[in-house]
Amino acid sequence: MKKGLLILAGAPLGNSRDLSLRVRDLLGEVDLIAAEDTRRLLRLCSDLEISLSAPVVSFFAGNEAQRTPELISALIQGKTVLVITDSGMPGISDPGYLIVRAALDANIDIEVVPGPSAASTALLISGLPMERYIFDGFPPRTQQARQNYFETIKAEGRTVVLFEAPHRIRETLADAIEILGGQRLGAVCREMTKTHEEIVRGSLTELETWSNSKEMLGEITLVIAAPSAGEISELTPLEIAAKVKELEGVGATRQEAVAQIATEFGLRKRAIFDALVASKIAQ
Repeated sequence: MKKGLLILAGAPLGNSRDLSLRVRDLLGEVDLIAAEDTRRLLRLCSDLEISLSAPVVSFFAGNEAQRTPELISALIQGKTVLVITDSGMPGISDPGYLIVRAALDANIDIEVVPGPSAASTALLISGLPMERYIFDGFPPRTQQARQNYFETIKAEGRTVVLFEAPHRIRETLADAIEILGGQRLGAVCREMTKTHEEIVRGSLTELETWSNSKEMLGEITLVIAAPSAGEISELTPLEIAAKVKELEGVGATRQEAVAQIATEFGLRKRAIFDALVASKIAQ
């Protein structure tokens, strides 16, 4: 028996009209649909007058491990299964990884239908550098763990994109200020593509002041700029050495790593080599 096909589809962030024509067609063609929230999917289909051709089962963080074997079984039987989240792409801070891994292990074909992404949408509208960035999902929930996380990105040379819950955004901004400094630039993107979309840009201190002035509701994406050359120059030798080691860990030579850091952060190469020597002495 020929095995089926696993399809991962992007869902609108908030504006139902952002659902692609390709996904609309697939919703009426596949054999089984796994949705993060079945009610939300049915409402989306109702708004767009889409007739579903298949049964819809729930597939969310709480039942992902349990549901995955059931979906794999359907795929092995030759069915086409479509996975769709509430918003954005499956697997990006949403269920998806387990089913992809299991499908690959079972030699099942996978197809991705690209769609909206909160991370890239926020990056584009933030006004911050977008040539190179990292997406880190949700930061830790507790203060100490959150501050430890911000320590790890203190010298990050790329723009950082994070998701955050509305009831934690104030605490997250406060911890970011504590570790990164209040002058670090950022943007809070709230309810993107929805009626009450709000984009606030400024220093982290300005963002915190704004967040304290109103009730926080809706889905939030936080974008944080890389440090300026002035900020980087204040890093300890150990922090600079850690950055060099990180680049070497992904295949860069020592010379390449030093050159990249010098370019990105406005440092002299000699200063970076001096920091490497000093870091060994400190250890």
